[in-house]
Amino acid sequence: MISPAFFIETLRQYGLDFFTGVPDSLLKNVCAYIADHQDDRHNIIAANEGAAVGIATGHYLATEKIPVVYMQNSGQGNSINPLASLTDKDVYNIPLLLLIGWRGKPGIHDEPQHVKQGKITLSLLQTMDIRYVVMSQEENALKAQIEEAVRFMQQNKEPFAFVVEKDTFSAYTKQKDFLSDFSLSREEAVQTVAAALNEKDCIVSTTGMISRELFEYRAARQQGHGRDFLTVGSMGHASQIALGIALEKNDRKIWCLDGDGAMLMHMGGMAVIGNMKPKNYIHVIFNNGAHDSVGGQPTVALDMNIPELAKSVGYNTALSVKTEEELSAALNLVKNTVGPVLLEIKVKKGNRKDLGRPTTTPVQNKEAFMDFLK
Repeated sequence: MISPAFFIETLRQYGLDFFTGVPDSLLKNVCAYIADHQDDRHNIIAANEGAAVGIATGHYLATEKIPVVYMQNSGQGNSINPLASLTDKDVYNIPLLLLIGWRGKPGIHDEPQHVKQGKITLSLLQTMDIRYVVMSQEENALKAQIEEAVRFMQQNKEPFAFVVEKDTFSAYTKQKDFLSDFSLSREEAVQTVAAALNEKDCIVSTTGMISRELFEYRAARQQGHGRDFLTVGSMGHASQIALGIALEKNDRKIWCLDGDGAMLMHMGGMAVIGNMKPKNYIHVIFNNGAHDSVGGQPTVALDMNIPELAKSVGYNTALSVKTEEELSAALNLVKNTVGPVLLEIKVKKGNRKDLGRPTTTPVQNKEAFMDFLK
């Protein structure tokens, strides 16, 4: 294993001291070390991976120093556009170091949403002509890899990628953290929302803990899972899936259960919802100000006025609550309000340590959901 301190301090020796990206569970220990040892202007958690490449490019243009961009391999898709049309040697020829967590590596069991991405992680880099190595788990070998990567980037002004396997980094406990003082847990709020649905209503839930908590709620009550579409991958797109359904099933209320990090990742989708004005659309955002599924790194969502944002792009009604009593009152209101409606629920960070995962396959979930919609 590699100590996060060894990796980051070795990068510093070569002048790489600016970091940006979207957190990943395989990188959580190194991300925690970065957060403890970099100020907020030199470690920026971006809205999405493509945006991180843009931020990194700006840093290079301003300083001539090579930046570091971290991401899960699922975020490669978001990064392809700027990597191919901005930083590529055939365009602006910008050097940056990519740090990519390799979820779904072939031969390693992982959740279904990571399987395809794991298979194509290396081939995507090859297709984009980005030089890469799988990060060594031995310090002397890694030091040589870093030296070669820096030499390549300095000489060729091109991106270089480290692909990081599971358990590459040793444990690191974050010293600096933020705590929210909200009374509701996300799981309690998810259960309260799910219990408020009418018989024909359906849910599209976002990737991560929200879908897992919703699945366990249904299982505990033996309700079946047909009315819930669990968006286990494609972070940030649940709101648009829900929009596509709402526009075709206007005899049903469509509830999108979203997270603050997912909402931020493709926030422009809210403007499309507001413009289309589906009367049967209820957008619920569980806001704990954190990327909870991958280590609890902060988002900027608690510093935003999300209801005002929603109103400005065309939502008919937008509310924010943070207690059980406020949530119950708000649910009674939004159920009988013409959409699109946004309901922000401010909740605590964290989740049950024994929280399970869906036991049905994505295809089984899709088929049961489509049967319900019929």
